[in-house]
Amino acid sequence: MVPRYARPAMVAIWEPEARYKIWFEIEAHATQKLGELGVVPASGAQALWDWWATNPAIDVAAIDAIEAVTKHDVIAFLDWVAQQVGPEARFMHQGMTSSDVLDTTLAVQLARAADILLEDLDALLAAIKRRAYEHKYTPTIGRSHGIHAEPTTFGLKLAQAYAEFDRCKARLLAARAEVATCAISGAVGTFANIDPSVEEYVADKLGLAVEPVSTQVIPRDRHAMFFAVLGVIASSIERLAIEVRHLQRTEVLEAEEYFSPGQKGSSAMPHKRNPVLTENLTGLARVVRSAVTPALENVALWHERDISHSSVERYIGPDATITLDFALARLTGVIDKLLVYPERMQKNLDKMGGLVHSQRVLLALTQAGLERDASYRLVQRNAMKVWESDGQLNLLELLKADPEVTAALSPAELEEKFNLDYHFKAVDTIFARVFGE
Repeated sequence: MVPRYARPAMVAIWEPEARYKIWFEIEAHATQKLGELGVVPASGAQALWDWWATNPAIDVAAIDAIEAVTKHDVIAFLDWVAQQVGPEARFMHQGMTSSDVLDTTLAVQLARAADILLEDLDALLAAIKRRAYEHKYTPTIGRSHGIHAEPTTFGLKLAQAYAEFDRCKARLLAARAEVATCAISGAVGTFANIDPSVEEYVADKLGLAVEPVSTQVIPRDRHAMFFAVLGVIASSIERLAIEVRHLQRTEVLEAEEYFSPGQKGSSAMPHKRNPVLTENLTGLARVVRSAVTPALENVALWHERDISHSSVERYIGPDATITLDFALARLTGVIDKLLVYPERMQKNLDKMGGLVHSQRVLLALTQAGLERDASYRLVQRNAMKVWESDGQLNLLELLKADPEVTAALSPAELEEKFNLDYHFKAVDTIFARVFGE
């Protein structure tokens, strides 16, 4: 975790104190249920909860010192709690194994992280929606292969982004549900030394679902899917960030990141206004995606368990969620304050002498009776003249002067094919599909 790219609420989920608090809750709830079943004295859980009610500080350094001797983190924690609570603490962890605590804790942490990320997505979706409606009919050029294609609107560009992040939200909701499972099933997951009702009780108390069958560990396909979804969200962040970066290029300059008073773009060149935030987002997306492959490789554990996944998850759990949380918040700020230049968009639309209307002329010629290949040839030979003149020539005027074209289409019919508004007749339909309004 790099503090520069971290926000407090998400960081707090992964702090040692937070982890140990979840460990305690799991142990105490399990002991509570074991007491109700008569497996241990009810006084065991009562002693735990009485100590917990004093809101004790978690002494991470003391637990670490015990672990330095035991070489086992869960045993070190249990020993430290026993030192605080006294003899009644011996009833903790009855019939349980370390993975019951570790895996269930990770499920709680990932579910809480997902909740923050879902709030982040809601904020981003709101910002995109607001800007999309603001520029619903702002004409701009659509590009394919980086080359002028046909007119679109800046609102439609943002509507696409909204739909994509809405899908991301749906995927994250599903991934959260899938990863939020509880396993309190003991060694190799057979419940030999603990009743399944204990698992059900703990799961209910922690807001988790019961893992249908654990093999001492919760199956890691669940986690692989969770981190894969984070990777997809990161890629969607990068896609929108790259769009902004391209639009901010000097030769394009249709939109740019907000440049605040006093901000400096370059240590050497005072004129620079660089897309630093969206470039940063591209880098952060790479970091999040780097967690996906290790998560996939964690699926294939040996037999009922090994711990090859453990060290991986200690890295990717905090790093991926903290980084993605920061990236989503940063992208929301970029979109919220994005500077949009409709005049420059119109200028770029007009730059190539009407080439963006070539398809309408092609279709009109075919509808007038010409074969498609012949129609394409007639439009292309005039379009290439405009292209080679760098837009100094005008496609409409060239077509009007081409006798083969005017034999099929009148000047008035040709002029109608250069109507920009024609391209926006379905904008309302698309917005209704995306925003449901």
